[in-house]
Amino acid sequence: MGFLNGKRILVTGIANTRSIAYGIAQVLHREGAELAFTYPNNKLKLRIKKYSNNFNSNIICPCNVSNDDSITQLFIELKKYWSTFDGFIHAIAFAPSNQLNGDYVSVINRESFIIAHDISCYSFVALAKACRNMLNVHASLVTLTYLGAQRAIPNYNVMGLAKASLEANTKYMANSMGPDGIRVNAISPGPIRTLASSGIANFKKMLSYYESYAPMRKNVTIEDIGNTAAFLCSNLSAAITGEVIYVDGGFNITHTNKLE
Repeated sequence: MGFLNGKRILVTGIANTRSIAYGIAQVLHREGAELAFTYPNNKLKLRIKKYSNNFNSNIICPCNVSNDDSITQLFIELKKYWSTFDGFIHAIAFAPSNQLNGDYVSVINRESFIIAHDISCYSFVALAKACRNMLNVHASLVTLTYLGAQRAIPNYNVMGLAKASLEANTKYMANSMGPDGIRVNAISPGPIRTLASSGIANFKKMLSYYESYAPMRKNVTIEDIGNTAAFLCSNLSAAITGEVIYVDGGFNITHTNKLE
């Protein structure tokens, strides 16, 4: 019996088996959680259906987080399976690819700024707002941020701003939902080779640099992130909320920022 036995968790943001969200789902399942999944469009529907079968789940629901009606409909659909549940994993982020290469001030534009913040930050609280009356006491909401929220990381650009906003969002959500017994936290992983990270210029060089200079002298895995997410979704973390937890082999404590 795992330490999440009896918990019902919604997982968003899986794109493929290398996704951080997939690694999180693997550990949540390993620890006994019952899972449901979202998919953003019909192109990914069959893929997410296949993945859900790997976790003994038949619950997959469409959700385009840029659309409030779609978010509302997600929880109407989910309620057909679960009247209440114990939290969700928010693993959704996006910025136009032309924003993730080059000088920040030169490439930034108003439309991309809005898109990055809407998808990567606002969607977290939008999901929480829409399902608040379905969340059990002691529910846990977990999102994914990155060190680029705190440091100027080359080529991360507008995503750094969006993640900084997401970290503030996490704190305000934790303060708002805490009286209801609901915890809200963020995980800040080290760089991981995923579909999302592939759009960042010189990403392979970043991986190599982290491996050389992180105190643990290794890159993290999606299982590492999953283990932390599972802990945050469990009653073991009952007194932790509003936190950004680094899972990066200790890189965040180093003074270097030579990631060019």
